[in-house]
Amino acid sequence: MNYYIALAFILLAYMSIWFVISLFKKRNDVVDIAWGLGFVIIAWASFLISGNFSLRSLLVNFLVSIWGFRLAWHINNRNKEKPEDYRYLAWRKEWGTWFYLRSYLQVYILQGVLLYLIILPILFTNKSIGPALNFINILGVLIWMIGFFFESVGDAQLSSFIRNPINKGKLMQSGLWQYTRHPNYFGEVAQWWGLWLIVINVPNYLFGIIGPLTITILILKVSGIPMLEKKMSQHQEFADYKRRTSSFFPTLPKK
Repeated sequence: MNYYIALAFILLAYMSIWFVISLFKKRNDVVDIAWGLGFVIIAWASFLISGNFSLRSLLVNFLVSIWGFRLAWHINNRNKEKPEDYRYLAWRKEWGTWFYLRSYLQVYILQGVLLYLIILPILFTNKSIGPALNFINILGVLIWMIGFFFESVGDAQLSSFIRNPINKGKLMQSGLWQYTRHPNYFGEVAQWWGLWLIVINVPNYLFGIIGPLTITILILKVSGIPMLEKKMSQHQEFADYKRRTSSFFPTLPKK
């Protein structure tokens, strides 16, 4: 079977299994855990199917695994013993009798398609034997590390802030959150651009730019920052925080 078709079927089976899990759990936000783990599964599946055990492939698969496992672990800890995420709960009420079909297609299958697009540079890398790593590839590793720092530290700071009873009703504005309103989103986007730079000299790398472009558009324009800021705008401190703090790229806060 064709390499890319085989991986698509693996991904379809993977997302379908998580849909069944959601039925038993009675909550669709388990897909957020499936998201990070899905990248790990598909990355290593492509690595094994291709049989290309190059240093570059090992490097990008290792970095994707660090990102995916950390994200899944963080979301699992964030969601456990809490009600279903407000976004999925709203859809549960809105979709009515079409809930199960729309959940499968619009939550699980759609996210599977997006996952496939984002991970394309990794799939190209695992299938090809490119030249030796160069300066741009090393720069990609450094950008990935910066992104991982912003995402992991930003998530940890926010979790610590929320757990502290003193901060109840307050808006997170300290730590990395004083330099950007979304350090975790900035970090996630930076990591995928870093990964693309690591694979920039393998065959089809230009097509691989679909990956970082997709995650960038999703976070900046679709389901990331717009949805979260719509919710944050209801907070009385948000207008001043928005005036002082960059939306995405980290900068010094305005006075």
